[in-house]
Amino acid sequence: MSNPELARRLREARELASVSQQAAADHVGIPRTAITQIEAGNRLVSTLELSKLAELYRRSISWFLADVQQHDDDVLIALHRLAPGLQEDDAIRFQVDRCVSLCREGVNLEKILGREERPVPPVYQEPAPNSVWEAVRQGHKVADQERRRLGLGSSPLPDLAELMVDQGIWASGANLPGTMSGLFLHHPSIGMAILVNAQHPRARRRFSYAHEYAHALFDRDRVANVTTTDNRVERVEQRANAFASAFLLPAEGIDDELRQLGKGQPSRGDVLVFDAATGGSIEGQARPAPNSQTIGFQDVAYIAHRFGVSYEAATYRLKSLRRISQAESLELLTSAMQDAGRDYLRALELFDDLEGMDTPQRGTRELRSRIAHLAIEAYRRGEISRGRLLDLSKALEIEGRQLFDLAEVARSA
Repeated sequence: MSNPELARRLREARELASVSQQAAADHVGIPRTAITQIEAGNRLVSTLELSKLAELYRRSISWFLADVQQHDDDVLIALHRLAPGLQEDDAIRFQVDRCVSLCREGVNLEKILGREERPVPPVYQEPAPNSVWEAVRQGHKVADQERRRLGLGSSPLPDLAELMVDQGIWASGANLPGTMSGLFLHHPSIGMAILVNAQHPRARRRFSYAHEYAHALFDRDRVANVTTTDNRVERVEQRANAFASAFLLPAEGIDDELRQLGKGQPSRGDVLVFDAATGGSIEGQARPAPNSQTIGFQDVAYIAHRFGVSYEAATYRLKSLRRISQAESLELLTSAMQDAGRDYLRALELFDDLEGMDTPQRGTRELRSRIAHLAIEAYRRGEISRGRLLDLSKALEIEGRQLFDLAEVARSA
């Protein structure tokens, strides 16, 4: 492997781990200028130094030394290198590989149909954040920009998987390891794809879709980006979380909901009106009824359901927007208040909308429906054979005769 590539990976790993060059140098026991030279490709790194840096950056030695061309040629090899946990369970690996294979089929069908120019979202050129504050600021800013670009206003978002597909990104649920919430892939063979953990509740999957969408906007230069509990402290992951929170729960939208609930008003309002008779002013003061503005568990649960997020996510967002205080947020996040919020949703038969689970078929429906549509259209135009259509039916887990009959109807119409 070329020295410049090793230098690039060392720099990328350090930035992802939010480690300064000085901290890396102190950990290894070398001058900061040596780290600078290593990352510039001007100085070789010893085996011992590489081992210490890999430990500090929470990466395996193989992550730095694996053959570059091999991994870039196959998105699955790159993915399994970055997420070795996928290999530990054959069923999980099979499903992830199947989803990636479906994405490949989709790209091939689009080429056959002459649809190679897929709509894609813009790339937001933001520098790597060097603090939590910078990560949050970038995430919030781009979330607002994306909502304006997509014409979403401040309303709750529709189905996130559909939104991703409309932006030219394959989207699907998949059974991932419990510590993994989702992943973003970008490769010529599949385009862009987002997979979220199908074993997580609906509200969490929505947040994961928004989180991985942030990687599509910020971090598209990487073949794969995997979100796990192990890398949650990385600045790019914190930025993606901030984006997801602001994208799903826009400030203006939350304020609209609070007004509908009769909440969120200031504790005191001053009124000043010009007095035509004297040329002076008339002053007054409005005070809401005592405790009328307190945001309770039922309000948080209502907002959570309106925007399709978890009770916890809604609480944190209210705190971030300063609609509730630190003390109020801690009270709302106690087990008693969270249980009350869930009971409130159960009483109104809303609980499953957030905490319910989907069947494996439903979790992959957006990806499968898009590929099925392309397959029927390709057959209708005579671009693929009956045998190829039947092969695709197996990958789509659709009964072969059923897909063939539908394709025949389309051809004869």
